[in-house]
Amino acid sequence: MASGGERGLPGAVLFVCTMNSVRSPMAAAILRHLAGRRVYVASAGVRAGGPDAFAAAVMEEIGIDITQHTPHTLRDLYDTTFDLIVTLSPEAHHQALELTRTMAVEVEYWPTFDATGLIGYASRDQILQAYRDVRDHLFARIKRRFGLEGGPTV
Repeated sequence: MASGGERGLPGAVLFVCTMNSVRSPMAAAILRHLAGRRVYVASAGVRAGGPDAFAAAVMEEIGIDITQHTPHTLRDLYDTTFDLIVTLSPEAHHQALELTRTMAVEVEYWPTFDATGLIGYASRDQILQAYRDVRDHLFARIKRRFGLEGGPTV
């Protein structure tokens, strides 16, 4: 994959979380939205998850559709030649470091709250707000990290 370089953009970025249902697909969709075709973006999880309706709903609120996202695991990746891997959970960070120990790739850990832990314990409105908080945190962090400050806001 080609090297990026425009405004601090690497050529290829992989976002990894635990089940590739909420955090990593949100992050990948946000970076695609902000950077367009200037960077190759993928997402994966440590374990297989399923689509998450709350994640899709809060992303739709900002005009980003992730309803077609199919969760993938790290093992499912066809290509592992990324310039940057961003991990969003402790388990994902451990697995990414293990995967890349013989590779020249940068791995960054961005601790990100797991809003799915509220399901069954909080109201629908509280759950949606937690998902929005995750989305907004990722949006701001991505804009800062990749020099996309002038892009759309949440």
